[in-house]
Amino acid sequence: MERIWLLIPVLLMSTAGPAASDTVGPPGTGVPATFEAPDESGPPEVSRAVDLQACDVSNDAGGAVDLTWLMETGGVIPDSLAVIRTSPSGEEERIAILAPGSIMYRDTTASNGVEYEYRIVSLIRGEEAASSGTAAAAASAQWIHSGRIGMMVILIILAGAILYFIDTGKKGKQLYIREIAGLAAVDDAVGRATEMGKPVLYIPGIMDMDDIQTIASMVILGRVARKTAEYGSPLLVPTCRSVVMSVSQEVVKEGYLQAGRPDAYNKEHIQYLTDDQFGYAAGVDGIMVREKPAAIFLLGTFYAESLILAETGRSVGAIQISGTAMPSQIPFFVAACDYTLIGEELFAASAYLSREPKLLGSLKGQDAAKLFFIVLIVLGVVAATIGQFWPPLNGIAEFLRDIVTVN
Repeated sequence: MERIWLLIPVLLMSTAGPAASDTVGPPGTGVPATFEAPDESGPPEVSRAVDLQACDVSNDAGGAVDLTWLMETGGVIPDSLAVIRTSPSGEEERIAILAPGSIMYRDTTASNGVEYEYRIVSLIRGEEAASSGTAAAAASAQWIHSGRIGMMVILIILAGAILYFIDTGKKGKQLYIREIAGLAAVDDAVGRATEMGKPVLYIPGIMDMDDIQTIASMVILGRVARKTAEYGSPLLVPTCRSVVMSVSQEVVKEGYLQAGRPDAYNKEHIQYLTDDQFGYAAGVDGIMVREKPAAIFLLGTFYAESLILAETGRSVGAIQISGTAMPSQIPFFVAACDYTLIGEELFAASAYLSREPKLLGSLKGQDAAKLFFIVLIVLGVVAATIGQFWPPLNGIAEFLRDIVTVN
């Protein structure tokens, strides 16, 4: 009986153990297991954009606004930045997503004269976590580019020079242009063909009418056509492009009309051969060998076929007048032809042959422009060189550099 009473305290202690373990923490802590300590640090701060500035892009045609800002140094770095634009009606639009380190953006979709408000939003997992203040700006177009004032002044001066020479030519004053031997020999070449009773062969190059050299060649063709009509010599014009053939027919026909010999015009003498480069060269060489022209004009754009044509023409004993603006082909023409128009001489032919005051005035004005820039270059080089030893000349060199620099 006494043993039973001894077991009762042991049983009571064993039943109280599990209940105590549910409410008491680890030994010695005195903290209940269900109590959680509050997080006193709070949610982490996200770095946001500050000092946002918005301004119209200067020296442009409008439609653009520049945004600049700084990023806070403390806090969590956002995943990305969003540029939010608010229209005057209050409608918000996300116009760009930028890398977190970005500090500038150019909005190129703005409408001129409309003031927009902008703000930069820091994104965490695609959600807005922080936002900058707002900045407003309106895009506008500028009439004058401030970085090109020097070039505008130069342009006005050169335009004035061209107008001056045109006006001088209209008043009857002779404008001097140095003699271009190849153009001066046009009459002699056609006259030689007339004396020998042989045709004149005109080759306008291998490019189409969208090439400036072909256009210049058509001007000279009109002059040659008038001379052949006056002298009664047949004119052969083989072409490499169908459009060039059509234009050549009209130019030659007009030349014969101006000479008062429309009956002498033969449309079949202006023919299309082929678009193939060397096929065309072979066809023209065949015409040279069969017809044996006394005068050959090679004026226009030429490539690898230039020497083939020039050597064949030389072999038949023709007087040859050539001209091209292709630097790589000029040496072949100089070696194989009697006269060669080099580079810009081909383009000056229209003014040289017609003596039209507007064309001559434009040509003289362009020459004045070239002389002006040559003087600027020489002065700039001299000033920059001597300026290494005498600093005051460095200012002159910088000034000359600024007025010809397009920013």
